[in-house]
Amino acid sequence: MNQGLPSSIIMVSTEEVPGRKTVKTLGVVSGSTVRAKHVGKDIFAGLKNIVGGELKAYTELLGESRDEAVQRMLQEAVGRGANAVVNVRMATSAITPGAAEILAYGTAVLVE
Repeated sequence: MNQGLPSSIIMVSTEEVPGRKTVKTLGVVSGSTVRAKHVGKDIFAGLKNIVGGELKAYTELLGESRDEAVQRMLQEAVGRGANAVVNVRMATSAITPGAAEILAYGTAVLVE
């Protein structure tokens, strides 16, 4: 899912990119998305809760949401002139019953 982003942008959860020197810090960047559950999938999930097992529809929804939040964060970083994002973190929070926000954030940097 590389929507127009340079393939060379680096994203790490560490404070520095291993083997690279940070030459400029460009600030905190973030990307988020808010997603709601599908009523039909919600009914199936309720049944799955009774018998147990993975809620695959929700797993897919969260995976897509994380990807979208990360892409938005990377787009902001590229817009600031970064070629890397360090200290990448993810967070989630309930917005309303049935909807959640996925947030990706980190520090945009220029590395050489």
